[in-house]
Amino acid sequence: MEAVVFVFSLLDCCVLIFLSVYFIITLSDLECDYINARSCCSKLNKWVIPELVGHTIVTVLMLISLHWFIFLLNLPVATWNIYRNTQSRAAEVTHERSHDQAWFPPALFLHVSL
Repeated sequence: MEAVVFVFSLLDCCVLIFLSVYFIITLSDLECDYINARSCCSKLNKWVIPELVGHTIVTVLMLISLHWFIFLLNLPVATWNIYRNTQSRAAEVTHERSHDQAWFPPALFLHVSL
């Protein structure tokens, strides 16, 4: 059972790292004015929920399999993802989201490091 949990976690983390790199590349394109804010948001918004689900599944699996240390490492990031997504649903305007991108890269690097 542990091997299955860790193999799934490894695959899920690979997907999450790929998504993080995709987010960084898309946001850098927005910063360099290669794409506009509406296009950037339409590209990134469709990957926010799968990122949230993937990270939450790994966190819950670590809790169920009683790997407390890994669970405690993942819990703050999963909580932040849930908080960020529940708060940003109230303001779906693309311009508000593009102005909110300044905090995103540090949070993304924290997510990649865990």
